[in-house]
Amino acid sequence: MLKTPWGEKLDRGNILSEYPRPQLERSSYFNLNGRWQYAFAGDAEPATYDGTIIVPFSPESLLSDVGRNLRSDQTLWYRLEFTMPPSFYDPSQRLLLHFGAVDQEAWVYLNGAEVAHHIGGYTAFTADVTSAIQHDNVLIVRVKDETDQNSLSRGKQKTKRGGIWYTPQSGIWQTVWMEAVPTNYITELLIIPHIDTAEVALTVFSCEQAPCIVNLCGRDFDLTSNQPSLLPMPDFKPWTPETPHLYDFTVTMGQDHVHSYFGMRSVCVAQDSSGIKRLFLNGKPYFHNGLLDQGYWPDGLYTAPSDEALIFDIQTAKDLGFNMLRKHIKIEPMRWYYHCDRIGMLVWQDMVSGGGAYRPTTISMPLVTGLHQKDSHYRRFARQDPAGRDAYYRELDETVIQLRSATSLVLWVPFNEGWGQFDSKLACEKILALDPTRPIDHASGWHDQGIGDLKSLHVYFRAYKFKPDRLGRAVVLSEFGGYNLYIDGHTLDATDFGYKKLQSKDALWNAYSALFEREIIPVIPLGLAATVYTQLTDVEDELNGLITYDRRVVKFSKKKMRALNKRMQSAL
Repeated sequence: MLKTPWGEKLDRGNILSEYPRPQLERSSYFNLNGRWQYAFAGDAEPATYDGTIIVPFSPESLLSDVGRNLRSDQTLWYRLEFTMPPSFYDPSQRLLLHFGAVDQEAWVYLNGAEVAHHIGGYTAFTADVTSAIQHDNVLIVRVKDETDQNSLSRGKQKTKRGGIWYTPQSGIWQTVWMEAVPTNYITELLIIPHIDTAEVALTVFSCEQAPCIVNLCGRDFDLTSNQPSLLPMPDFKPWTPETPHLYDFTVTMGQDHVHSYFGMRSVCVAQDSSGIKRLFLNGKPYFHNGLLDQGYWPDGLYTAPSDEALIFDIQTAKDLGFNMLRKHIKIEPMRWYYHCDRIGMLVWQDMVSGGGAYRPTTISMPLVTGLHQKDSHYRRFARQDPAGRDAYYRELDETVIQLRSATSLVLWVPFNEGWGQFDSKLACEKILALDPTRPIDHASGWHDQGIGDLKSLHVYFRAYKFKPDRLGRAVVLSEFGGYNLYIDGHTLDATDFGYKKLQSKDALWNAYSALFEREIIPVIPLGLAATVYTQLTDVEDELNGLITYDRRVVKFSKKKMRALNKRMQSAL
């Protein structure tokens, strides 16, 4: 059994108790994480339950205290009895029940009434449970998860793990919580900084239009909900990874009061002084030096064992001198993005992949052949199922709306290596309709459709040769490297997958530094705009991380890595 330091110290009476949504925070907060009853059964609620599970760890994970896989022909049942706190049991308030994420399809019942049904294992959803709540309550959650047996989004989960595919997980995997709100309450904040005009655009979304008071930088501003407003930010401090300055503010709308924050920054693709397309931050060329980040944990799978564990991954990447993480085929809890905001770490956000069974000729052969295919061919890309395509667009909308106010998030990646790719031009249009402020890497790796802001390449097994994009887009190396080192006692089992195997830390460093010295640093002045090395941590069979899967060993000297990364930044 492989555990992280935080998993070893897990307090089962205090599970992930931090407020889950830092950009829309209220004082009313009732955390429902902890011991629930669970059962693997059929579609009807079982008469008796199998035992207790630690929510929000999936039953497949070690920290759930279950350690059992949910089959596609089974239903996972959760049951929790709870008493409402006195401050919540007020007839004048509305009560909201929030789920950070439940994989894949969930039905929620409170005291016998169905209060929510949600499809999609990666985005948050909320139920207004005012009419169903009582003093003493029974909460039931029914879950179906077919992993790779249907066309819904599944990410890197696979029924039979191996290589780059990982252990499947199911059910509740993010915090479950409640809050009390007035009848007319704030549902969302959309925050868009405008550094050119020294303003921030703020839209307060609510059930019904109402006057609001925003307190920002010691000043009160009057505005109306459901209408965008521009607030002045004179003499602002720009947000960068080196200086991640954030501004706190509050919004009061009637009896509703929320706390939030933002950073002042802009991102785009533009020409530098030499006419080369590059990624810009705050009006200047900025090299994105990043790592692929899968967000898996040996003891919690999708769920980090603590807030401190989330911080460790981000802070260690920064301590090593990197300024960007590509969140790969997963959506994290909102606290992860908050920590990237405050620590100073750029984020490239992948959409979660889905579709049918992937064809090797589509997702693997282009690595060798370099051939690209039109993504309107649904069968070739395992996208024949119309319901699966509709689900992708629905989850895309939910993802963008959920994450678009995060300061650190600077780029969207709708498709990776042809995994369920389809109609990527339409996907880009849908993203831009919800968020026109960020660049898009429409097809990371291959199956380039000649659109988007980037020419995006994955290079393994061969030397990287820089070429300008014939369409004039910025060129990024969005995956490469993958050099692996087995560290005895810090792996899940004896398997050892990677793209180049090394036998010692010294050998790993020599190979890694030679790769960058020979193939990467010399071509940054020529136009290479970003790199994403594979990867931040080992994950199950993949031992190509800079950090072991249990987060106990950093395989590289921080001093040497920082020095090399400093050279990367100065090469621009």
